[in-house]
Amino acid sequence: MRWIKWGLGFFIVSGSILMVYTLWDNQRIIVREENIGIDDLPEELDGFTILQITDLHEKTFGENQRKLIDKVNSLEYDAIVFTGDMLDDAQSQNYNPTYDLLDGINNLDHALFVSGNTDPNHFEPISARTSDKHDFVKGMADRGVRPLESIYPMDVGEASVHFVEFEISLKDPYDEIAKLESSSQSAKEPDDEHLINLYEEMKTINDLSNEDILISLYHYPLVDQRIDIYQKDPSVHFRDYDLHIAGHYHGGQIRLPFLGALMVPEAYYDNYGLLPPQDRVMGYWEYDGLKQYVSAGLGSSRAVGFLNFRFLNPPEINLLTLKKE
Repeated sequence: MRWIKWGLGFFIVSGSILMVYTLWDNQRIIVREENIGIDDLPEELDGFTILQITDLHEKTFGENQRKLIDKVNSLEYDAIVFTGDMLDDAQSQNYNPTYDLLDGINNLDHALFVSGNTDPNHFEPISARTSDKHDFVKGMADRGVRPLESIYPMDVGEASVHFVEFEISLKDPYDEIAKLESSSQSAKEPDDEHLINLYEEMKTINDLSNEDILISLYHYPLVDQRIDIYQKDPSVHFRDYDLHIAGHYHGGQIRLPFLGALMVPEAYYDNYGLLPPQDRVMGYWEYDGLKQYVSAGLGSSRAVGFLNFRFLNPPEINLLTLKKE
């Protein structure tokens, strides 16, 4: 009987300690730094830094995001990218966690946003993009964050970094403009002119030189199977990206010692992400010449309601530095 009491007491104490640790762990913020080696990187871009923030899911870190703001403002970077899932679902109107963060960030000189699956209008096709943005996106733009719909160049000396929205980069801009312009007037959509302007901007992607670096921004990682499909499809223009930056997986959200992530949301896996390859969950990896970095992000998903927390997986922001290889 005594051993039962001792055992029960041990489990109660251990469980309480683990619960307190998990609550604390979910509120701290890790800065993960990664050097990304780029072949033939121009000297002017050696040391170019990108701060990635992703998968906030309306999570707050201190009053008015003070802890997160202080962490961001303690870092030096050349560009800052928000790779989606800032909201918890597409119908949410809880914009303050994102807006408070943006209001406090000092350096938004080159700030870009691509939407995630819990952000408004994410699943609309490219053909449905219009100049009239959702109120949430308008609020981000008002605070200095550009919604990336095509390509955004940054000149550094004689060299340039080009950030491109991944989905539109798979299209040939000349073909798409021809299709839009050949439509009869009656068949044209109300905002075809906006699409034509986007594809006009995208024309530069066909003329990049060795001095230009091409970085793809997307909410989703590109698993090996997906890359294989794109490369075999003649209708897809899979570019020579120097780096692909994504989020979405949350690092598995729930991670166990020795096992790592139990699941990631990935439709391209046969088992939809159950027991994924652990070198394809978070951080840096390379496949068939494509370098990509996947952040574990800041928040948690409530896809399974009672598991809406992170376990052994602290929230993170990511500082990526381009290095000449």
